[in-house]
Amino acid sequence: MTTDGIEAVFLETHNWGKAAKFFQALGFDLEFSTDHNSGQLRNGDGPYVFIAEVPEDREPGVQIVLKVADPDAFRPDSAVEVVTPFEETHYGTKEMTVRDPDGRLWSLQAATKK
Repeated sequence: MTTDGIEAVFLETHNWGKAAKFFQALGFDLEFSTDHNSGQLRNGDGPYVFIAEVPEDREPGVQIVLKVADPDAFRPDSAVEVVTPFEETHYGTKEMTVRDPDGRLWSLQAATKK
């Protein structure tokens, strides 16, 4: 089983409000915001953008998240280094972390079955 394309982009920022307004000006709709300076936006049926504010002393990062339909059936090829296997998150998904040949970390995300 392989991934199903890009699920999301996780974006860190020093200013949640400005970042959200920037994406809204580009046509993204706010799906929800949290009480800790973060939220999710989406443009049409494409991947969502989740933005989280980080402290000024931390360099903002960005991470692309790949979608997996069934985490229980997913078996990565031996060319894929698994850093952490699928684990349940507090926000209703399962996530796995893998490392590419250049050392970058990638998240793989699947909806949890109910």
